[in-house]
Amino acid sequence: MADRVHPSAKPNGNATNIAAAAAVNPKAAAKPPQFPPPAAKNQMYNPNRIPYRPTPTAYHRHNRRRCTCRRCFCFCCFWSLLLICTVLLLAAIAGAGFYFLFRPKPPAFSVSSLKIIQFKLTTTSDDTTHLTVKLNLTLSTKNPNKKLIYNYDPISLTVNSNSVLLANGSFTGFSSGPNNITIIHSTLSMASQVLDADSISSLKSDLKRKNGLPMKILLDTMVLAKMDKLKSKEVGIRVTCDGIHGRIPTGKTPAVASTTNAKCKADLRMKILKWTF
Repeated sequence: MADRVHPSAKPNGNATNIAAAAAVNPKAAAKPPQFPPPAAKNQMYNPNRIPYRPTPTAYHRHNRRRCTCRRCFCFCCFWSLLLICTVLLLAAIAGAGFYFLFRPKPPAFSVSSLKIIQFKLTTTSDDTTHLTVKLNLTLSTKNPNKKLIYNYDPISLTVNSNSVLLANGSFTGFSSGPNNITIIHSTLSMASQVLDADSISSLKSDLKRKNGLPMKILLDTMVLAKMDKLKSKEVGIRVTCDGIHGRIPTGKTPAVASTTNAKCKADLRMKILKWTF
């Protein structure tokens, strides 16, 4: 019998053609199939079309407003700081010119004499100690300037011994001209001042010293400097005179305190808000 051949599947025409082409030209079979190129961008571009511009939102407007306010604030701070620096610089220049032109000097104070008329410590039946003091004080102040005039307000005077107040008094205001010396006479007193235990022990120990009772004089007032039509503002001044020693008087004869080592120092007292310097 004759043999029959049964094909397993129906041959594909495309596969047959590809296999035949590969047998003829192997390089052509390795290349991928070619597709039509996409449309060029210039074909999609329309020159007459208006470009899209997004409108600003409220957020962008708010940010722009914040930047403008911040810029204005920075400009205001800068010009304010510049103005303050300019004013301070001009004031410093004017002050330096005034100082080098007129050479102002502070007033000088000195203690001429201090007499202790009365000094009494008395203890009552209720064990309280009272202090009675009476002093005669003479001070001198000199204006060493050639053109400046010092006008003084009423002066308050205080005499202390360490931390114990001995006496106080006052003196009327006056004017001190150029190269002028003014003498200040004042009576200071304290009647029946009640002392505590610490003040009593401090006074008794100081009275036993060889040099006598140490005393300090404090002078507080306000001063105004004047030259022709120019006037300064009133400035507080405190004068401290230290190095004074005295003894208790015997009988009715006043005791003269030693003032040979007395030195007076004048300090300006400037008040800023509630603080005094």
